[in-house]
Amino acid sequence: MSSLPRGIHRIDPGAFRPENHWYPAAFNATIHPMVAFLMHMRSDQIVARYCHLHPAIDPAEVQALLAYKPKYFLHSGTDLIHATNDQGNRSMVVIETNSCPSGQKSMPLLDDIDEFGGYRRYVRDTMVPAVKKRRRPKGVLAVLYDKNPMEASGYAAAMAEEFGEPVYLVSMHNDPDELRHVRFEDDLLYVKIDGEWSAVRACFRYVTQKPWNRIPVVGKTLIFNPVIVCLAGGRNKLVASKAYEAFNADYKERNLSIAFPETIWDVQKAEIPFWVERMGGKAVVKIPYSNAGQGVFTIINQAELDAFMAGSYDYDKFVVQALIGNHKWSSELTGGKMYHVGTVPDKQLKSYALDFRMLLQYTPDGYRPLGVYSRRAADPLTNELGAGNDSWGMLGTNLSVKLDTFSWGSDTARLMLMDRKGFNRLGVGLDDLIDGFVQSVMATVAIDKMACNLINAKGGLKLKLFSSLNNDASLIDELF
Repeated sequence: MSSLPRGIHRIDPGAFRPENHWYPAAFNATIHPMVAFLMHMRSDQIVARYCHLHPAIDPAEVQALLAYKPKYFLHSGTDLIHATNDQGNRSMVVIETNSCPSGQKSMPLLDDIDEFGGYRRYVRDTMVPAVKKRRRPKGVLAVLYDKNPMEASGYAAAMAEEFGEPVYLVSMHNDPDELRHVRFEDDLLYVKIDGEWSAVRACFRYVTQKPWNRIPVVGKTLIFNPVIVCLAGGRNKLVASKAYEAFNADYKERNLSIAFPETIWDVQKAEIPFWVERMGGKAVVKIPYSNAGQGVFTIINQAELDAFMAGSYDYDKFVVQALIGNHKWSSELTGGKMYHVGTVPDKQLKSYALDFRMLLQYTPDGYRPLGVYSRRAADPLTNELGAGNDSWGMLGTNLSVKLDTFSWGSDTARLMLMDRKGFNRLGVGLDDLIDGFVQSVMATVAIDKMACNLINAKGGLKLKLFSSLNNDASLIDELF
């Protein structure tokens, strides 16, 4: 069901059709043995290998992180850059952590016989235990979405199969006409089915565009993931950076830390040129609450800075981060430069910047990898910068393309699969993937802990605390 009209659609058991829920290239791909090996590794194997390469870290600490029980953040997708420095020290660097991550449609099947792939694995190992454990009002099951119907419908069909009952696929764009078939009453979600309002006991959420302006921060319907996760860092790059800093401070004595670019938060627009200059004239400026590659501005020269400053934006605060570029042009910091390892050079000796999306799920056995894929930039990295260089063409990796207010496309030509054909071009090995998995777990734990701190005993948002962490009047106005 690659294209769905807006409204509510009933998905019955038996409706899953694999060709509707994968990109054709991924559907016909054979997973690379190294990636399959990672997906099948036991947690204790991952811990043993990781700590073998990081001998200052106590294995019990890493095991405890993998076993951490999140209250809100049950699945995530972390974007990572495979980076190195002038000394050749490689690391997987966290760029952001997503609370409504896509990726299943880009992940080759682990087992050719299991046509449901990660869709059903997520429902079986994450949703079902949570739904059974928590006492909730009676009601139907649903999937809410405002983009990515290919995956949203895949999760709906997998839920129908696993729970053995109909699931309602509900479009929920940021449009009053779209919201007539949904409502929240006393923080419980209702959907209109055959003219009658039906309570929803649990739902999967793929609502990504300002979800806080139409969905309660935490409600009585069990939502995977609730909106508090977005505000705590899963859709809020400003608070995410503070969550990572808090995690690193807590775990410093245990030699564990989230690797992420140097970040300056709470930046007013007028202050941005100062911080870009401090980073050597090269930086990344982000609107903290955007996603899908929107609101991210890479700056490598005065012309790009001037173009950014000439724009108008919906919010008052920005994030400025160190730019990871090529070895001759990255942000200049006291700790030195970091730059893209990039793809293995092709026959024309061109290498491209790329990132990795690591999907995680919480299961009764702790955090497990759910999937991984990669995306490359449109233009190859160049050693020397000229007046005509477009930094976003060389560094922007997100595949989403906004077509109009409610429609999105995808530049799948830049998708790099974890399959036998493409994996060797990525320049990574098993240890890099393990590093990325552990970094993703730490980032997810950091955001869940922040979410817990932001909710009061009555289940509401601690507004004073949130405002002190994220003092952006435009965002606060959207919340209330």
